Amino acid sequence: MQILLAEDDDGVAGALVEVLYDHGHLTRRVTRGEDVLTYHRSSDLLLLDLGLPDVDGLEVLRRLRAVSDLAVLVLTARGDERSVVRGLRLGADDYLVKPVRLTELLARIEAVTRRAAAQAPPAARTVTVGDVAVALDARQVRVAGVEIGLTTKEFDILAALARRAGSAVSREQVLDEVWGDAHHAVSRSLDVHLTQLRAKLGRPRLLSTIRGFGFRFGD
Repeated sequence: MQILLAEDDDGVAGALVEVLYDHGHLTRRVTRGEDVLTYHRSSDLLLLDLGLPDVDGLEVLRRLRAVSDLAVLVLTARGDERSVVRGLRLGADDYLVKPVRLTELLARIEAVTRRAAAQAPPAARTVTVGDVAVALDARQVRVAGVEIGLTTKEFDILAALARRAGSAVSREQVLDEVWGDAHHAVSRSLDVHLTQLRAKLGRPRLLSTIRGFGFRFGD
């Protein structure tokens, strides 16, 4: 499993990376909250310290949850009830207070990832809405049986929405999935690509804009 560790204490991070490696987990260690928002897409689990030097961990968690369902286990020295409650309400899957026994940490990691896997919906290979079919694996789009040529970015945007057909998808989530970082992507580029995508599909109502939030593919 690929674990992202957000921890600015070198001693703590070194010990955790070693233990996780011994138990078969590859770990990328970062020291800043902004790095979490950059690298989370390539991870299966985030171990998040709240006392990061650039952005408070709870703010990192709030921003992460706007774009990702990544499993998050908070690992911090903050043991006060207010911090625990806020962390869980902001979307943490579990919350551990330092110092923590390593056997308990490993057990919590297993439990969190097991729950995340059980809740994850099966990925659809082809999404069909009306006469538009999006083949996710083949990266092909057909409208009324005719294949439509899309650029890489246009298909990636469509795929991000098609995987959640019928549901509202936030602008930040689309930017994060397609450009890799919702907070550094050029938002205007998304609008340009969407305009071109709607024109190529010839189904303007199929891709709707939800003002102030994001977009929806389908009804």
